[in-house]
Amino acid sequence: MNNASSALKVAAGIFLTIALITIVVILFISAQEATKTAQNNFSDIQTELSQAAFTVYDGTTISGSQVTNALRKYKDKDQFGIYIRTGKNPNGQWYGNVLNDRGGVNNPDSRQGDITMTMNEKSPEYVNPSGKFKATIVKDDSNVIRGIIFVQ
Repeated sequence: MNNASSALKVAAGIFLTIALITIVVILFISAQEATKTAQNNFSDIQTELSQAAFTVYDGTTISGSQVTNALRKYKDKDQFGIYIRTGKNPNGQWYGNVLNDRGGVNNPDSRQGDITMTMNEKSPEYVNPSGKFKATIVKDDSNVIRGIIFVQ
C-alpha cells in the first residue's frame, strides 16, 4: 500500500511538471506573437509620424511664404528635393537633390539651388510671399517621401 501511494505521488508530480511546462510554452508562444504584432504596429506608427510633417503639402494650396519656409526647413535633408515653378520661372528650379520621374534621387551627392535667389525680386527664382502655390509630395517606389513640388 505504501508503494502504491508513493507511485501515485510520483505520477502526480510528473503530471504537474508536464502541465506546468506546457503552460509556460503556451504563454511564451503567445508572448512572441504579441511582441511581433506590437513591433509591426510600432513600425506603422513610426512611418506615419515621419510622414506627418509632409501631409500639409499633399495636394493643398499654400502661400509663397509657406513655400520659402518649407524650403528653409528641408533644404539640408538628405536625399530630398524641392522643386519650385513660378510664373517668372516656368522651367522651375530644384533645391536640394534633383528627383527623377519615379521619385528617386538622381545624384545624392549633388545639391542644387540657391535659396537667397527665392527672396530676390529681380531673380526669376523669386517666390512671392503672397503668391499661391499648389503643393504635391513626391514618393519613391518604397513609398518614402523624397520631395515636394510647388507650382504657382
